[in-house]
Amino acid sequence: MLWVDKYRPKTLDQVMVHQVIAQNLKKLVMEQDCPHLLFYGPPGSGKKTLIMALLRQMFGPGAEKVKVENKTWKVDAGSRTLDIELTTLSSTNHVELNPSDAGFQDRYIVQEIIKEIAKNRPIDTKGKKGFKVLVLNEVDKLSREAQHSLRRTMEKYSAYCRLILCCNSSSKVTEAIRSRCLNVQINAPTEEEIAKVLEFIGNKEGLQLPAGFAARIAEKSNRSLRRAILSFETCRVQQYPFTSKQVIPPMDWEEYVAEIASDIMKEQSPKRLFQVRGKLYELLVNCIPPEIILKRLLYELLKKLDVELKHEVCHWAAYYEHRMRLGQKAIFHIEAFVAKFMSIYKSFLVATFG
Repeated sequence: MLWVDKYRPKTLDQVMVHQVIAQNLKKLVMEQDCPHLLFYGPPGSGKKTLIMALLRQMFGPGAEKVKVENKTWKVDAGSRTLDIELTTLSSTNHVELNPSDAGFQDRYIVQEIIKEIAKNRPIDTKGKKGFKVLVLNEVDKLSREAQHSLRRTMEKYSAYCRLILCCNSSSKVTEAIRSRCLNVQINAPTEEEIAKVLEFIGNKEGLQLPAGFAARIAEKSNRSLRRAILSFETCRVQQYPFTSKQVIPPMDWEEYVAEIASDIMKEQSPKRLFQVRGKLYELLVNCIPPEIILKRLLYELLKKLDVELKHEVCHWAAYYEHRMRLGQKAIFHIEAFVAKFMSIYKSFLVATFG
């Protein structure tokens, strides 16, 4: 088992990084009137860990007994019936899913699933917790229509169904949804907090850490706790005992993006663009989010560029990122950015060196 899963806090009392938030969530559960919640913060900050600990606090160990199902919903979409398939994780008391995986059909999923959950709510003989919890991931990626239908359904079924919404950016969630939830901001942990967690794991694993080793991993982690723990375990596999000069390896996909950036800088041609497209597909197939690929590619290209080009390249990266969020096929927009970059860079080389 990976350390990132092995040392994930099971209860709110075990949480090391967001202790104040964990204790406030515990109070909410004890008062037995849990509102709809919206957790937001950067990837790897600990949102899912807190949500799972909260569910366990509400429903006991049963919340961990989850089954994965590929479910198909038959949905009436005006004149035709659609079959929409989605993967769900569920226990007796909660269901978790990514409605944005349904693409532009996400609004039907939101309506149908919440209705179904509301109908099948658990009946508690002691007269408490007669509701199910629905955890929706990546709500910031839901279409406007889906967010509107989510708001309506939240109001209609709030007696039987509590929603826990999770996203990276609350600014992409409509005000109507935000105002109906208790908003919980999960900030990225500080480097000191990450180093403390790494030292805790090292201690539990019986490892000797050289002075400042945990701090170096924390510094390279970009304040993502998940990433820091994965890097720490990679270092352990590569070389133990640790040395104070040991290299902290970058993530494989980051090295791959750096390679793509070098390819683009070396040659600007349709043939090279075709080769780069293949490499970009490789990253997308391995589930690296497209926004992260574009961001990292920009970072790698900027390292190699003259100052006078940086502003223009950033402008086009922002432009294509915006287009990507509005569209369906991420590869088109990343490739369009690469083509635009090649054109700008080639013109610059011709103007400078003739």
